[in-house]
Amino acid sequence: MTFAQLGLSSEILHAVNDEGYVNPTPIQAQVIPSILAGKDVMASAQTGTGKTAGFTLPLLYRLQAYANTSVSPARHPVRALIMAPTRELAMQIDESVRKYGKYLALRTAVVFGGINIEPQIAALQAGVEILVATPGRLLDLVEQKAVNFSKTEILVLDEADRMLDMGFLPDIKRVMALLPPQRQSLMFSATFSGEIRKLADSLLKQPVRIEAAVQNTVNESISHVIHWVKPDSKFALLLHLIRQQNLKQALIFVKTKHGASHLAQMLSRHEISAVAIHGDRNQQQRTQALAEFKHGDVQILVATDVAARGIDIEKLSHVINYELPGNPEDYVHRIGRTGRAGSKGKAISLVSEHEKELLANIEKLLNAKLETEQIAGFDAEQFARSLPDRKNRMSAGNSRYGNKPMENGSEKSRSEKHRKLPSSQKYSGSRRGGTQKYSDPIFTQPYVPQANSTQSTTPKQPEIQSLFLTYRQEKRTIPALFTALSKSKAGQEN
Repeated sequence: MTFAQLGLSSEILHAVNDEGYVNPTPIQAQVIPSILAGKDVMASAQTGTGKTAGFTLPLLYRLQAYANTSVSPARHPVRALIMAPTRELAMQIDESVRKYGKYLALRTAVVFGGINIEPQIAALQAGVEILVATPGRLLDLVEQKAVNFSKTEILVLDEADRMLDMGFLPDIKRVMALLPPQRQSLMFSATFSGEIRKLADSLLKQPVRIEAAVQNTVNESISHVIHWVKPDSKFALLLHLIRQQNLKQALIFVKTKHGASHLAQMLSRHEISAVAIHGDRNQQQRTQALAEFKHGDVQILVATDVAARGIDIEKLSHVINYELPGNPEDYVHRIGRTGRAGSKGKAISLVSEHEKELLANIEKLLNAKLETEQIAGFDAEQFARSLPDRKNRMSAGNSRYGNKPMENGSEKSRSEKHRKLPSSQKYSGSRRGGTQKYSDPIFTQPYVPQANSTQSTTPKQPEIQSLFLTYRQEKRTIPALFTALSKSKAGQEN
């Protein structure tokens, strides 16, 4: 099947040919006819298989009848609303709409937070048929009465599972309440859990369910490999892999914003060009980082999961999980940045003992056992044997505190140490407090009045006495409001 057989217009087919595409992907071949027929759709497919073009192409076709070159904003109301969870994904969708709609007289705009809202308001006031937005900024624009949905015919929720699962459901419901009841609604995502499916059923009207692949699977063009490593050896192994495999470009994922910045700095210190992208960076910094990575100016892009949705790097060969994600579905989205459009990709995960459960959850989701590979100098079996058991972890240290050994190499138990201490110096109270109990003469010796004692039980403290002496002030004469009467004068008055 070719795109020409799907019933798209000549203008859209011209733009598709400009991009070098002839045959649609399986998800595109299934979803485009349903959207052209005006049906609600809930579609799931592997990341990197063309979901964005799957709804962009038929959306443009359905709105082509409204294309016009008028300068009047009234001739360009919002006909289609596309919502995405992240700025990066919103920008990618907007780029796709512009790319495939370049031969159509349709206006498009993208709005998201982190930048000045005034230019976005101006763009909406000028009129746009297609609006791509993140939920938060869209509601800001609604509150400022900068957008009107009275003419909206199509709603698209891209990466719908993430928006619903990460707390955007109230925002989505607020937006949907502003839309006309007679509309076409489309939901797209790489994964759909059972709970998300129930929510989708409540938002869509008799949707057509389309799955281009088995649920929660990954692209077959991506190979997976697991490297077991000690936590304090992860960075050394990462350097080894980058240099040994001569990686020209790689996308590395970590869990936290601080971790992303720190890892990028560490790589730069070892003469590997790297830049970080995460939620704390402003939009200009994030856009610049992505542009440098796409153009090949930067070798490594370190990102948090906020960037997993929407990054589209052509022919990206490697994705490295420096830390496994807490949500196993995020693994699918992470590695989906490679192996796109039929190209080959490799997903590498550096796994430590404390991430065992996270790996098990990922393998359970994928219903597959991921390949494990040992590297000389980073022996997984030797690492497993060297791990302390649960009883000895307190003495041996753990990865959270850098595997720092106890002082003087002592492995003796706390009870043995206590037996060596005098009874008055043993630890008391909770472990966390770590306070010592000392004998106090106030409580251990009988009270003796100071006047009758020949020898004080408490040593003198001249330092304290001298301290008080420093604060003594000499008497000085001060003026008075009234003077005291002499005895003679007082007797005369009486």
